[in-house]
Amino acid sequence: MNYRIKEIREKEKMSQVELSKKAGVSRTIISGLESGTITVTTTETLSKIATALGKKVSDIFLD
Repeated sequence: MNYRIKEIREKEKMSQVELSKKAGVSRTIISGLESGTITVTTTETLSKIATALGKKVSDIFLD
């Protein structure tokens, strides 16, 4: 599964650390999802990241 987290995060001018703090998930998870080394995570984690980015969960998936 590929995500648009990095693209959206950079548009928001937010670092991985800032996003991880705002979302309440580890920076390692953010990094892994962005790089593709982590491809599966919980809906709760995706929801936290999407909310921190001001998006819906469906917005962070690649089309």
